[in-house]
Amino acid sequence: MTLPRNGYLPIEEHGVVGDLRTIALVGTDGTIDWYCPARFDAPSLFASLLDSRKGGYFSIHSRASARPKQLYLPETNILVTRFVGAEAVGEVIDFMVPETSETAAARDLLVRRARAVRGRATFELACHPAFDYGRVSHQVELVTGVGAVFTSGAGRFVLRTSVPLKIEENGVGATFTLDEGETVEIQLEWKGEVRPLIEGENEDLFVRTSDFWQRWLSQCKYRGRWRETVQRSALALKLLVYHPTGALVAAPTTSLPEELGGIRNWDYRYAWLRDAAFTIYALMRLGFLEEAAAFMDWVQKRCEEADRDRERDLMIMYAVDGSPEIPEFTLDHLEGYRGSAPVRIGNNAVNQRQIDVYGELMDSVYLYNREVPISYDLWIHLSKRLDWLASHWQEPDEGIWEIRGPRQRFTYSALMTWVAYDRACRVARDRGLPAPIERWRKLGNQAYRFVQNSCWDRDIGAYVMHPGSKLLDASVLVMPLVKFSGPTDPRFLSTLDRISSELASDSLVHRYAHTGHDGLAGQEGTFNLCSFWYVEALTRAGRVREARMIFEKMLTYANHVGLFAEEIGPSGEQLGNFPQAFTHLALISAAVNLDAALDR
Repeated sequence: MTLPRNGYLPIEEHGVVGDLRTIALVGTDGTIDWYCPARFDAPSLFASLLDSRKGGYFSIHSRASARPKQLYLPETNILVTRFVGAEAVGEVIDFMVPETSETAAARDLLVRRARAVRGRATFELACHPAFDYGRVSHQVELVTGVGAVFTSGAGRFVLRTSVPLKIEENGVGATFTLDEGETVEIQLEWKGEVRPLIEGENEDLFVRTSDFWQRWLSQCKYRGRWRETVQRSALALKLLVYHPTGALVAAPTTSLPEELGGIRNWDYRYAWLRDAAFTIYALMRLGFLEEAAAFMDWVQKRCEEADRDRERDLMIMYAVDGSPEIPEFTLDHLEGYRGSAPVRIGNNAVNQRQIDVYGELMDSVYLYNREVPISYDLWIHLSKRLDWLASHWQEPDEGIWEIRGPRQRFTYSALMTWVAYDRACRVARDRGLPAPIERWRKLGNQAYRFVQNSCWDRDIGAYVMHPGSKLLDASVLVMPLVKFSGPTDPRFLSTLDRISSELASDSLVHRYAHTGHDGLAGQEGTFNLCSFWYVEALTRAGRVREARMIFEKMLTYANHVGLFAEEIGPSGEQLGNFPQAFTHLALISAAVNLDAALDR
């Protein structure tokens, strides 16, 4: 695919590679147009995804074809971009070496391998970095036998290759031709040593990386109808884990728009408690416990910090190192993806109150405890969180959708308050842990009755977004998923029907109707998380044939390598940050439950 006139590939025309600390987006044209060295939320080195002229990029493509193809090597996160032509076939292999005890510490290393598969293939290389989101200038120096060194006030990286490079403006370029079977090795290392490539080094890194991913995926217990799809979602979720701390980011990008030309552009490179808890649940369903254990350690550290700040208690999100300081500001010098400004760094939602996170957190703790008993210390810290919730759950908040309008007493927040106390009581009883179970049970009952008495609208026959509202909210689709209501409860089935008629369009579901209540102008696409929740709700309600058809249709919106962004636009295009943890975790849950229902 050639680049559109404005220089931007569609969001879905990308694969991703990563090292469990950060990722790089690789377009189907062979261009790395998003990469933040060292960690997800670091300043970018390549960001042409957000400004095709100023953002910086690293391109390797073959002249062999205008019809590139892209795929992952089986059971890995090693990406292959193929350029197929009548006279020749060239391909570029991209990967990063995961940071694990098996592969040793990550080196902030991007490996690229250009190869002529058939015939004589000519490649073009262009590396034009833009340090610190393009805010810092740099110098480039060619080093004989090494390649090039790029130096700036924001850092340095080394580009190693045997290909003769030439300086082009503030970058380097090269054109080279390979005979069939020949390969050119390239490394980009952040803060790397100025040295030549070692013969066989990339092949060794390739084997280690391939072995790591295949060993990791071999733990997957799922053997159902959508095995490849579920495994790809698991591999995508694993890429979003920040290995040094166990934090898990919502998405590895910032400011990819929910509406082209709109202002709904957010930075998702942080760890939301809600998203991480849901993701850990999805990975545990597949048999991956190591990530859950790391997340529990991360949660305990956040709880210990919350003990020292009783007014604020837990934050809804943190930086990957656990910092609660994530100030939001705009990069006005970048035009945004296809002109969708502003480009935001940081996220002011960090200061919001979202009561529901306590429910999602306790649900993940409950599920983890069924596999691995939680520590007494963690239990004490969690009990203090429930004390805070007891004093504040009846207060209005911004809710799961992070409304930037007036606070409300959202139905979903009250629902998750019930989940928090229900799961806490279950854990305490199962383990014999000290707990004020009777008090928690009463608080859970209060939250339950609030949802049933104040959030059910008899006139429209549905649970509404908040008391006094007539708005539907797709988040209530989780009621049977979290055991709040039976899947065939008349109130839930009535709500499901209303959501089907008002928020759903074919297989796609909006999270709510846009009426200006969220404090933002403009529209957005359908929400993939809600679409997969819809599948699971239909499955649990016994409408299995309908659920399967909707699920199969949803899978057609995945990109060519099985990845999803946050939303789907009116023409089936992907919108929002990419790839999105929420989408892939909901896909996994929907697939597992639909499989079980079909087997029955």
